[in-house]
Amino acid sequence: MQDRVNMNMGAGGEGMQKLLSSIILGPLKDPRPEIGLEQMDDSGVIHDIVLTTDGHTVKPLFYPGGDIGRLSVCGTVNDISAMGAECVGLSLGIIMEDGLEIDTLEKVIASIAETCRECDVPVITGDTKVVEKGAIEKLMITTSGIGRMWDVLAGNNRKLMEAAGRTQKWLQDRNLMPGDDIIITGTIGDHGISLMSFREGYSFQTTLESDNAPLNGLMREAMKIGGLVAAKDPTRGGVANALNEWAGKSKVGIIVQEDALPFNPQVRAASDLLGIDPLEVGNEGKMLIGVSPEFTEEVLAAIRNHRYGRNAAVIGQATDTVKRAVMETAVGGKRIIEPPAGDPVPRIC
Repeated sequence: MQDRVNMNMGAGGEGMQKLLSSIILGPLKDPRPEIGLEQMDDSGVIHDIVLTTDGHTVKPLFYPGGDIGRLSVCGTVNDISAMGAECVGLSLGIIMEDGLEIDTLEKVIASIAETCRECDVPVITGDTKVVEKGAIEKLMITTSGIGRMWDVLAGNNRKLMEAAGRTQKWLQDRNLMPGDDIIITGTIGDHGISLMSFREGYSFQTTLESDNAPLNGLMREAMKIGGLVAAKDPTRGGVANALNEWAGKSKVGIIVQEDALPFNPQVRAASDLLGIDPLEVGNEGKMLIGVSPEFTEEVLAAIRNHRYGRNAAVIGQATDTVKRAVMETAVGGKRIIEPPAGDPVPRIC
């Protein structure tokens, strides 16, 4: 490790993983929770209570398709949903720079309120702080979410999995087995590419927008079908990092079909122009879902029937023929999907 923190250590890739493993996780390890910190899932579980927390420092605060307020709610609700749980309440921590315009704060709070109504999850507690000018850039938000198992839906999902010889209770990263299909709920890279395009003033033929969206309703519809074994919110580090985490924790390989990956054409064009791999770019309204193959088509149909899942696709499969995340290219070759060292588009969440 270096002797000072740098931007890569917060970007969701290998730099952050090294920071967590070498400095943070060891001293905080606690054997009591069912699913503790060392599992590094999207949320933790203790006594069937699901908990997650997120810090948000997006730049700029407002961008096409979203803002820091909507982002903070969606990110936390989605992390709870990725465990196969129902988010029932949020805490909200706001740190403001001295001199922040009251109009800006009012707009952020209005966005938070609107997003909470959309996903039917209330803010139930919170805190505010003001720091001297220059200590932060305008505004930072921390949200925590608390959840519980969707009783009927999770019970149905677990019953189906037990019938197939699977025993997992939660949708953990380590649950994938060879043969499981991998679904992405929509187009990849929209959030990071659109935000960078807006922030840096790049001009494309159409206006790109972030995919900011709460996915608890979509996950509820998928779990009604059953057969879900894992889910992951591919934010920092993007799809590339998420697939590598799944492969490492589940001790399986994952083969992704390049032709099956759904992209907004403008995202692909912008990525090519800027030399960015969209698989490494963060998303804020997509879910990767591992599904037992006998349920794949029904689950996919349910997701596509939801407003935030219309472009969902099966992009690959877990396997024991390789040991990591691999892409089968459109021309018939194979390439390793490397976990990103850092974030190609910083300050997007």
